[in-house]
Amino acid sequence: MNRILTPVLAVLSACVFGGCAGMSPTVVVPGYQNRAVTRTEGGVQVSTAALSPEESATIYGVPLADRKIQPVWIEVENHEDRSYFLLSPGLDPNFFPASEAADAFAGAASLDQRAELDRRFRALAFHNPVRPGEKVAGFVLTNLSEGAKLVQIDLVAKERARTFSIFVAVPGFEADYKRSQVFKRAADPGEPTVNYTDDASLRAAIEALPCCATNEDGSKNGDPLNLVIVGGLDDAFPALVRRGWSLTEQKWSGSIRRMISAALSGEPYVNAPVSDLYLFGRAQDLALQKARGDIHQRNHMRLWLSNMRYHDKPVWVGQISRDIGIRLTWHSSTFTTHKIDPDVDEARTALTEDMTYSQNLAKIGLVTGVGAAHEDAPRKNLTTDPYFTDGYRVVLVFDRSPTSLSDIEVLPWITPYRVIHVTPGEKP
Repeated sequence: MNRILTPVLAVLSACVFGGCAGMSPTVVVPGYQNRAVTRTEGGVQVSTAALSPEESATIYGVPLADRKIQPVWIEVENHEDRSYFLLSPGLDPNFFPASEAADAFAGAASLDQRAELDRRFRALAFHNPVRPGEKVAGFVLTNLSEGAKLVQIDLVAKERARTFSIFVAVPGFEADYKRSQVFKRAADPGEPTVNYTDDASLRAAIEALPCCATNEDGSKNGDPLNLVIVGGLDDAFPALVRRGWSLTEQKWSGSIRRMISAALSGEPYVNAPVSDLYLFGRAQDLALQKARGDIHQRNHMRLWLSNMRYHDKPVWVGQISRDIGIRLTWHSSTFTTHKIDPDVDEARTALTEDMTYSQNLAKIGLVTGVGAAHEDAPRKNLTTDPYFTDGYRVVLVFDRSPTSLSDIEVLPWITPYRVIHVTPGEKP
């Protein structure tokens, strides 16, 4: 059988099995191929896309998403002199073999129907090897993700490996970043940018940023801007997704209902929206969070794309804090707000330590700019939650090439210490 997956194969497979109980013939529209992300290294080109629940049901003829299964489409074109093998655990350590996933939907089907279902799932799967001059495509069945997915493609050959970390969007999810088209702006700013090529100039520019995010008209300061991320879709955001950070959803009727339901039931909602804060005259361009087991606790960050670049990489200015509960307030249109941990430096440090395990963190640095606030004399954010800080913002520089823990560079800017040991009135 030709190992190059085509929509015709999927259509024929679905139609052949259309007589099985609970399954009906479908027509495949391969929209996932139109939005596939393509990367090249050496003589190997890969393309990938994560399927929505509707797309996977159309192609497989069964509701994979109901079993928390998500197909990831991968195409590998090999122009090198040796065969490559795709390692499926790189996409998901708990991936589903085609036979296991097929069996999950066999139910009361007859032996012939079970065999046909198994043949269909196997035909749709990615098949190794990818020989020199070949193009091979197929699906790897992973655990379901909403919003965004990190597709880790590891191809191995004799004495050689090709590795790709690709951040892809999952259709059908109303992510908050869509409203600002921020990733398109990051790739093609359409406005003047300043590209810094030396560390001292970058530091000065970051220290000159405002201390805090604000309300919409800029008249009141809110949470401190204690984070700068340097990187984009090929390095920083794959690193964040790899470490379990999730995109947040826009505030719309569906997400609000889901937030209320999660709050009442105690269930998790890893993509719960965040309130808007403002910088550069606009609300955050995107937000991410690492949630606990329920909606009340999460570490979350807001990011704004700046007009700065560092060695041509986008520079994002951010605010990070940890939510530790929900309380009533008059300062929100919903009369409720998340309560933040007043030690905002803890969330900043936790992110820094988290990213050291991401494989893509290349440099770490601390700069001034926020201004110190002692625990005995805390500041307040826009919803009157108190916070204290040593006054620094962390700078995290990412790179596409993996970096070991011992090779991460610490920029010689500021040596951190805890502001809690500073006597009120002293200069930190």
